[in-house]
Amino acid sequence: MATDKTQNEQSLSVEQRLRSLYELQTLLSEIDRIKIIRGELPLEVKDLEDNIAGLHTRVDNFRQEIEELRQKSVAEKEKIADSKSKIERYKEQLDNVRNNREFDILSKEIEFQTLEIELSEKHIAEYARIIDAKTAEIASTEESLVDCNHILNEKKSELEEIVSETRQDEERIREQAKAIEPRIDARTLTAFKRIRKNARNGLGIVYIQRNACGGCFNRIPPQKQMEIKMHKKIIVCEYCGRIMIDPELAGVTEEA
Repeated sequence: MATDKTQNEQSLSVEQRLRSLYELQTLLSEIDRIKIIRGELPLEVKDLEDNIAGLHTRVDNFRQEIEELRQKSVAEKEKIADSKSKIERYKEQLDNVRNNREFDILSKEIEFQTLEIELSEKHIAEYARIIDAKTAEIASTEESLVDCNHILNEKKSELEEIVSETRQDEERIREQAKAIEPRIDARTLTAFKRIRKNARNGLGIVYIQRNACGGCFNRIPPQKQMEIKMHKKIIVCEYCGRIMIDPELAGVTEEA
């Protein structure tokens, strides 16, 4: 089987291989175009999904912070209750003081607990302000989530539609490309695929345009152009490494 394949490759002229190679390039470029059409949408969908996940995390963090602040408020209220209880006890003890020293100590304790109550009330008011601010942030973030989810659903629907429309075309073109590959020798095909992979625009074979390489647009010497037109061997651009053919072989008529 391998021998038959080798003999088939050897029976193909360089011109036939190059013609088939350019035909293959044309089909692969069409697949590239299809990928470009739908290429940005998957990225947009992914970005939206990441953004939505980030917004959910933000809301969860706000809610956790609010719960922590509420717990702190409860602790401050307990401190206030404790301080008020102490103040009541100290006031009762004032009625039974035996000297000025005891009176001063109790008075200072009452003053200290009163200050503690004021400090706790200040903390509670600050916590309430922060809770209100974070609650507003949650509401704003949830509005953004609604908008983002709406846009995401639209983008997903658009992507599914495009993929559905282009899938059959892409599969058809891939089958056509697959059918061409046996008309190209394995070594040239491997080199072509490697060049295409490294090329920014996916072009592994190009025709001469205005006496220059159709890939990098560097000028091709007349002698090399003559060799390319003879179709006796496969010639690559010394600047970009792309396989080069003459316009006639590509089926292109150059402007005078």
